[in-house]
Amino acid sequence: MSTFEGVFVNDQWLQSQFTQVELRKLRTKFISARNQSGTVTIQDLPPVLAKLKPFNEVANQDEVNRMLSDSYSNLAKELDFEAFLRVYLNLQSRASAKMGTSKTFRTTSSFVKSGTTLLRHSISETEKASYVSHINNYLGEDKFLKDFLPLDPSTNALFDLAKDGVLLCKMINVAVPGTIDERAINTKKVLNPWERNENHTLCLNSAKAIGCTVVNIGTQDLVEGRPHLLLGLISQIVKIQLLATVDLKKTPELAAMVEDSKEAEELMGLAPEKVLLKWMNFQLKKSGYKKEVTNFSSDLKDGEAYAHLLNVLAPEHGTTKTLETKDPTERAKLVIEQAEKLDCKRYVTSKDIVEGSTNLNLAFVAQIFQHRNGLTIDKTKSSFAEVMTDDESTSREERCFRMWINSLGVETHVNNVWEDVRNGWVLLEVLDKLAPGSVVWKQASKPPIQMPFRKVENCNQVVRIGKELNFSLVNVAGDDIVSGNKKLIIAFLWQLMRFSMLQLLKNLRTHGQGKEITDADILQWANMKVKQSGKRQMDSFKDKRLSDGIFFLELLSSVEKRVVNWGLVTKGDTEEDKKLNATYIISVARKLGCSIFLLPEDILEVNPKMILILTASIMYWSLLQKSKGDEEDRPPDEPEDNAPEEEEGNAAMDEDGSDQMTEETNANNNE
Repeated sequence: MSTFEGVFVNDQWLQSQFTQVELRKLRTKFISARNQSGTVTIQDLPPVLAKLKPFNEVANQDEVNRMLSDSYSNLAKELDFEAFLRVYLNLQSRASAKMGTSKTFRTTSSFVKSGTTLLRHSISETEKASYVSHINNYLGEDKFLKDFLPLDPSTNALFDLAKDGVLLCKMINVAVPGTIDERAINTKKVLNPWERNENHTLCLNSAKAIGCTVVNIGTQDLVEGRPHLLLGLISQIVKIQLLATVDLKKTPELAAMVEDSKEAEELMGLAPEKVLLKWMNFQLKKSGYKKEVTNFSSDLKDGEAYAHLLNVLAPEHGTTKTLETKDPTERAKLVIEQAEKLDCKRYVTSKDIVEGSTNLNLAFVAQIFQHRNGLTIDKTKSSFAEVMTDDESTSREERCFRMWINSLGVETHVNNVWEDVRNGWVLLEVLDKLAPGSVVWKQASKPPIQMPFRKVENCNQVVRIGKELNFSLVNVAGDDIVSGNKKLIIAFLWQLMRFSMLQLLKNLRTHGQGKEITDADILQWANMKVKQSGKRQMDSFKDKRLSDGIFFLELLSSVEKRVVNWGLVTKGDTEEDKKLNATYIISVARKLGCSIFLLPEDILEVNPKMILILTASIMYWSLLQKSKGDEEDRPPDEPEDNAPEEEEGNAAMDEDGSDQMTEETNANNNE
């Protein structure tokens, strides 16, 4: 049994906005705000909030009271802990605006992470113009969007169009084709609030599934068309699209930049941005350019690196005039003209280059790479790429776990699971997120780690915590992770993902605190839900009949009747029909609110690990709706947070009125 208890709330998005330290502190403040009747109302909050950051930096108690009065009409409204957190976030945003851009404070709601970039509330008009151009170029012929395009970059048309969610879903499909089954997108000319919210939910869950960081964004932010958040999300989607081919698997010619398999392995572990810089310097070296480009900002401001790069890549368009020009702005203009001869659309202006716009320079270099990378396949080195290529199943699992880890909002961004987990640090971050208090940080070493034994120490602690969480880790040591044993790494990550899902189910108020959820509970719950419609059951998470997708569509329909359009469902008799159903299932589940990272192939092949997570995610969403209903009906004096409930309702099948548990071996889940 796990002994690590944290503060959990039912809303996953709300949970992601805070660290455990912040949640514990805020829960203490919430309790201290209780009035004589034992409840907390909005009018009880000013004395408490005025002492917290960022409010204590910009407002006194009276000003906090005024902000609350401006935001809420009913100050006598009673709050539970989750409602208190939402009030806190709302006021935090107002305080951020009051502070302006001259000051900053730590808040997950004030920034949008996009790789290595942080976007403030103020937006870049040149970035907006570039992304509008990108949208007009790639979606101008879309059957639905062509009535709204082209957009005018000088207006707010981009943010207005994004409010119904269709544009963002379409952009995700351009970035990573096939991510969203477009049959699941609501594309009526006029959407009702429920349909609009579905689109945004589908968008955010799909964005996470392709590698975007969206822990700071909720559906309401998109409905309201908040420019800084929308632009931050759009920039990530565009970046993923432009960097899609900057990868040794997709562009084997990159092997020309390495000398041996060890360097190829290191290249595989680099972020796409780092690979792009490595490629740029590799080409610049050919031209005799002496400086090293280390970023997409200050190192490119004078335009010299661009001039040398284009002369190497496109000698037929080469000119000495660009380098002879002394004025950086004039040189930047000539660089852009030369790039356009390679059919590179204009992502940057001369001003963007001179001012060192990181996002736009990155986009510009990525586009040059796409059109002319200047690399040739060296037969003596092409084997490096082949050695580094996993089989399809292993590659899918690596992608799934990578996207899942990045969706958790941990500090370290994972670019390649096999390389990035070997020092143990990111695994410790994930463990601390999922089992708060489990990591002894004094005994951990943060990268970069020079001494090999420090990596082993980190990984030994990872294994120790895993055993305390009852993971199956027989004969597994930290050195196995350090050495990059893929089979063991996958087994450990699978158990981490499963633990996370089971913890979410365990902490739902409908089940009571402390009730452990098993795989058998999830199987029984799913069968009970589908049985109500008189449909077939699944024997296990390995049941090959699941490949046609009908069971999951029945399950989704049973928890929300409106979410499945049965007119789009096939009988699943052929492989093509099965795949259509599988892609539809994933999009419908995300549209409902499930955060899942599997691919259609996982359903077609009936991958038991991914089938379990899919089923558990649907179960969590369904029971969360019931839990929210219970929250609304709960008497004011009922204990708010982490309070044990009556014995009745502890069973995992409580929603369906059954408390009988079946037993099923879980050995296959730890393979």
